[in-house]
Amino acid sequence: MNSKLLSTSISRLSRTSFLSQSRSLMTRKGPPKVVSAEEAVSVVPSFSRVYVHGVSAVPVTLLNALAKRHSELEGVELCHLHIEKENPCSKPEYAKSFFVNNFFIGANQRKAVGGGISSYIPVFLHEVPRLMRQGYVTPDIALLNVSPPDKHGYCSLGTEVCGAHPAAETAKIIIAQINPNMPRTHGTSFIHWDSIDYAVQVNDPIPEARSGKPTEVEERIGKVIAGLVSDGACLQMGIGNIPNAVLAELKNHKNLGIHTEMFAEGAIDLLEKGVITNIKKKFMPGKTVTAFVMGTKRLYDFIDDNPSIAFYDAAVTNNPSIIGSNPKTTSINAAVEVDLTGQVCADSVGTRMISGVGGQVDFERGAALSENGLPIICLPSTTPNGESRIVHTLKPGAGVITTRHHSHYIITEWGYAYLFGKNLIQRAKAMINIAHPDHRAELERLAFERYNIKTWDYYSD
Repeated sequence: MNSKLLSTSISRLSRTSFLSQSRSLMTRKGPPKVVSAEEAVSVVPSFSRVYVHGVSAVPVTLLNALAKRHSELEGVELCHLHIEKENPCSKPEYAKSFFVNNFFIGANQRKAVGGGISSYIPVFLHEVPRLMRQGYVTPDIALLNVSPPDKHGYCSLGTEVCGAHPAAETAKIIIAQINPNMPRTHGTSFIHWDSIDYAVQVNDPIPEARSGKPTEVEERIGKVIAGLVSDGACLQMGIGNIPNAVLAELKNHKNLGIHTEMFAEGAIDLLEKGVITNIKKKFMPGKTVTAFVMGTKRLYDFIDDNPSIAFYDAAVTNNPSIIGSNPKTTSINAAVEVDLTGQVCADSVGTRMISGVGGQVDFERGAALSENGLPIICLPSTTPNGESRIVHTLKPGAGVITTRHHSHYIITEWGYAYLFGKNLIQRAKAMINIAHPDHRAELERLAFERYNIKTWDYYSD
């Protein structure tokens, strides 16, 4: 482990603000009260802020018990990343009782956000811990879903350390489900039994997420990306068919590494076959570094008590400086649409919010800082109904996640456009070349109107 990098990352936090918080995760208060879920959430007062353990670690039993108190409560703010189960508190009829602030909008929160009964905090994922540690969005209470304590009394935050770690550090009260199904993960994922205020014994299954078989288009995109990945590269990719298509093409590579916010299940085969060794990394060599996971039971069994998988909060995993310290960092992120200048929309369709910035910019910037890094944005060239996703201009109201100044590689099934160092005319030409052939003539016409020049006659790259 490169301890200097880790200490530098931590020192960039406001030390005064950080130490003034309750530091619950490290403060031992004595054994928790072991109570029912209803008793545990009875300590949640009106107008308090509650962090909800996210992604596949969502504490279902505690949320259901809290939702039952809707008639007693007013103005309770729930903060979380996307969660793999419906939030029972986020219902129109409970709008006076609960309000959800999402750090990232999952599919099951889109309607609520669109309807105004939930909202989204635009924030880079690496700054979510800062929001808690420096008092911007510090939780009063943390609802967690943890493994049973080991013989030394330590429970594990399991499948989501990304925001749960800073929440457990800063919350005044910690309420934890003690769940034998929660994988025991390593890294900075541990919380001592005596640091928990209220413990609830549960037997909740961990939600599973399955990826389908990649389509022909996704397989073609995977091949293009894999062709750019060199031996010794350090990978970041998320869940979905395209990451799985990329991983399927890397079986003959050597000494790959992983430093990511989300560990993809498709990487397990490459780890077991020795394709991924992590030995070329500068930060945490020999370790797969991640902040959260979601997948099937195979993934949860693989990470359980596996010391080669290190979980950290997003201030570490998504710190662009740490990301950039690893040579050949290859970040692979998706987009909704990309315009001819390289502006990337990934969080909305027009004005309709569908996700968030997440870690896309963190890793795009980190890969750009990396020696021989590859910052990649990928997308199919068309929507399911045939509309071009390579566009003249983004839809009105669309959010720009990766700016034209950050864009390097844009990839579709038709190839890649390398934009770094290119002027607007060169970019337009490169982007048109990776658009679907059915849309290229129209894009050339629009580019001519915009730049008053024929992109097809402009000097080649």
